[in-house]
Amino acid sequence: MSNHYSALFSPIKIGSMEVKNRIAMMAMGVFSPRLMGPNGAYTKDGADYYIERAKGGTGLIVTGLLPVSWFPKGKGPGDQGEGFNKYVEQQKYLADGVHKYGSKVVVQITALSGRSSIHASDPAACEIQNVWDPTKKNREMTKEEIHEYIEMFANASLACKLAGIDGVEIHAVHEGYLLDQFTIANTNHRTDEYGGSLENRLRFPTEIVQAIKEKCGDDYPVLLRYSVRSYMKGFNRGALPGEEFEEFGRDFEESIVVAQKLVEAGYDALDCDNGSYDSWFWPHPPVYMPKACNLEDVRALKKHVSVPVICAGKFDDPDLANEVISKGEIDMMGMGRPLLADAELANKFAQGDLENIRPCIGCHNGCLARIFQGKDISCAVNPACGRELSYDIGKGEKQKKVLVIGGGLAGMEAARVCALRGHKVDLYEKTDKLGGAFISAAAFDYKEDDRHLLQWYIKQVEDIDIHYNTEITEQFMAENKYDEVFIATGAKERKLDTPGFDSENVTYAVDTLLNTEIKGENVVIVGGGLTGIEIACDLGKEGKKVTVVEASDTILNSFGLSAANYNMLMEMLDYYKVNVMKSSTVTKYEDGTAYITTTVKNYPNIANRAKLMFAVGPQGIPEQSEIKADHMVVSVGYISDNRLYDQAKADNVHLIGDADHPENVMKAIWDAYDIARNI
Repeated sequence: MSNHYSALFSPIKIGSMEVKNRIAMMAMGVFSPRLMGPNGAYTKDGADYYIERAKGGTGLIVTGLLPVSWFPKGKGPGDQGEGFNKYVEQQKYLADGVHKYGSKVVVQITALSGRSSIHASDPAACEIQNVWDPTKKNREMTKEEIHEYIEMFANASLACKLAGIDGVEIHAVHEGYLLDQFTIANTNHRTDEYGGSLENRLRFPTEIVQAIKEKCGDDYPVLLRYSVRSYMKGFNRGALPGEEFEEFGRDFEESIVVAQKLVEAGYDALDCDNGSYDSWFWPHPPVYMPKACNLEDVRALKKHVSVPVICAGKFDDPDLANEVISKGEIDMMGMGRPLLADAELANKFAQGDLENIRPCIGCHNGCLARIFQGKDISCAVNPACGRELSYDIGKGEKQKKVLVIGGGLAGMEAARVCALRGHKVDLYEKTDKLGGAFISAAAFDYKEDDRHLLQWYIKQVEDIDIHYNTEITEQFMAENKYDEVFIATGAKERKLDTPGFDSENVTYAVDTLLNTEIKGENVVIVGGGLTGIEIACDLGKEGKKVTVVEASDTILNSFGLSAANYNMLMEMLDYYKVNVMKSSTVTKYEDGTAYITTTVKNYPNIANRAKLMFAVGPQGIPEQSEIKADHMVVSVGYISDNRLYDQAKADNVHLIGDADHPENVMKAIWDAYDIARNI
């Protein structure tokens, strides 16, 4: 037991399964071919990813989803054919590896997505509009298919039991997935025994747990992934924290009844958060969501059920977790992405070593975005995630003398990895502090994890020779011979020569974030990229009248930006009444007025019918407007500062991060890690 958090590190029983502590790894999609084999069992790489988290002290591992309907007849664990036997044989490696560290492992089994699928041809609870393409409808699932799914759930659970897996988690009356759609009145318009009354709407998940218990025994633990509330304002509309709205999905009052009935049906624990695909920023909370965003609802539900309750959702504070667990308000702390960022999280909690925890920053670039790109799950701040044994740092064959120029994230990562490999590293930073452009990026009050990441990096390089207020020249490099050189000189803000932009009421993004108190009510943001939109939402939250002027036809054109992050920002723009002008440019700023030209495009309306189709030429027509602007913020991107690299190009000189090209945190860290681990 930890001396630091006695409640968090106390054992707990879920049905017949005893877990050594109250820390659970939440399920995240791990089904790329390198990590999941053709029969649904994890490959060695996939299993090692989980085993690494068990080694790191996590008490309960809940795997990513096992989609029983994916496999051809006889090829998966959902029927008792060849695939069933292979699954049992191959999945034992995962079970044995997790058990080696005294942890327990539960496999999450899924009915998949229904209307939340990117494929509108997938069956849903009823014929209903697709989440990703609302112009299309998913068909209604047949009763025969429902019965087949129930049998596949039972067979797959038996395969898990025979493989030594400690239990299963049913996915999911949660997040607007298929089973969740069955339980919610507004997404289930069926007229048979699987629709209508609440009892009928719960029949599918009820029959699943009953079938599993019949096949595996009453003592085999079955958990349920459960959303306490949907936070839906309607289809494709999510409610923000604190927003007043009428619940379109499952409200709290109904949730109490649903949870009690499902526990009565046989579920041994509820693995809880909130939201749906229509409010995706609740189950996948971005940086903009508050910490422990689901705790209030989960601990309120806990009062009404008799089984253990797990709470997830930006819940990475061991002090808070220990407090609420000790009071009996919840039973387990659930974490997903924090355990991607740092597999040793639980052990560091136990040791009280919080300052050496590498934090998740809520970006979704390395995890959710990669999954939707068809890639392996990983982590923006931890490039070794998902390939811990094959992509670790290791030691260099011989010590080298390494020069790192630039103390931003890329430079610090290069220095950190090279030092861990045993090299002698000199890090030169032209200013008096480390962090580079990330200092301003982390300035928003809600970006506490960004600031934690910055402090983590500063601590990791504290034993490296760091030289501040020194700008490196080509002459310095010629006079001081280094075996390897990393150029991480970052990027400079792009400037505009628009008339009036030299006014004292015009600031650029970095200065705005670090130094500027914006006075006046009316603010115009020039640039609708990620930073510009974040600034707009922040000012809108303060009550200012904000207009975003973006030259492109779309905003938030940031590579790797997850739908969860994007959707929340769009809801925030609406909520804070930010006006967005696309296909527009500011042509002049004069006497507190922004003069704007908008190119009216030849686009159809939302129903794909004529709007201005025959009134506007193919190139569009310019439309002039004026907006009052007490202050202008210019956020139009960055230009790489690679001058030094162009002067010093050589095989041993490496250009990394924004100096290569500006993109995001993940690129900066992954660039540096990839090169440095091979030196």
